Amino acid sequence: MDKVKFASLFVISSLFVFGCAGSKNAEVVAEKSKADISTDAIASDVIETAESKHFFWKVSDENSSVWVLGSIHFADESFYPMDSVIENAFDGAQELAVEMNIREESVSQEVVQQSLQKGLLPAGTSLNQVVPPAVWNSLDSLCAAWNYPIAMFKRLRPWFVSTTLSGLAMERIGLDGSMGIDAVLLDRAAAEDKTIVGMETAEEQIDAMSSNDESDSAGAFYLRNTLREIGELDSMVTRLVRAWKTGDEVLLRQVLNADTATTEQDKAFEQKFEEQIYTSRNGKMAESIESYLKDDRNVFVVVGVAHLMLDEDNVISLLQRKGFRIERF
Repeated sequence: MDKVKFASLFVISSLFVFGCAGSKNAEVVAEKSKADISTDAIASDVIETAESKHFFWKVSDENSSVWVLGSIHFADESFYPMDSVIENAFDGAQELAVEMNIREESVSQEVVQQSLQKGLLPAGTSLNQVVPPAVWNSLDSLCAAWNYPIAMFKRLRPWFVSTTLSGLAMERIGLDGSMGIDAVLLDRAAAEDKTIVGMETAEEQIDAMSSNDESDSAGAFYLRNTLREIGELDSMVTRLVRAWKTGDEVLLRQVLNADTATTEQDKAFEQKFEEQIYTSRNGKMAESIESYLKDDRNVFVVVGVAHLMLDEDNVISLLQRKGFRIERF
């Protein structure tokens, strides 16, 4: 049984942040990339001799290939420009495939609608009635420290509180959803008239967090973990950023893995969480990439790095089992 993969801070919280952000930061990054990275056509000899030091793969069949990049959903200017092997592969792609095309207005509106529909508690029910007193007290203490009104959370389901806290926490340490890898590449793809493909719908993404027979109990478990992670945020993010920038697979897995289950019920929630957030979605992502290869499409895929780095059943291993050639750069 895999452990929860640091999801409290990086899985869905980005949907509520960079989806509402403008493209100003991405435009700055694009200009910086143009100044510092050659935009010549992809040179195969450079790609073949590049060191395998990024969370970046080329997946190929007999006559086509797809690039797959592991994203961090919150970042800053220090992430850019990315390595030339990534930049050149993106420049040479005709399409960008992302988890969800939040740049499309109808999708962004659907995220808000689905979040409100599935993230609000029933009338007459408050958050402090559905989470343990210790969790509520921890949230109250955090809100006081942040000078943030806890009343803003009283009508929200625990999972929705967690995603909101996660976005706020990342912004407080200087990372920005609009500077996340997927957000920046989405804006660049739009500016360069690349076709943008969403692999999931807003409903599928929100359901991954909210669809559970015991959603409030599971959400309380998730919220408790989020509050714990926020207390360790500086250290965790420092290690995560270093792992991503250096391609350190061991360090990344250390950060992603968190031993949080202490009871049988917690273990059940954790297992369900794994299935909803990763296992089922990874299978669908692998199927999408397989279809791009079957149709000989020139696609650059970017998804959360955790989807590519699970100990088993990650997107890359699933594609490898399907017989595709896998190269890491």
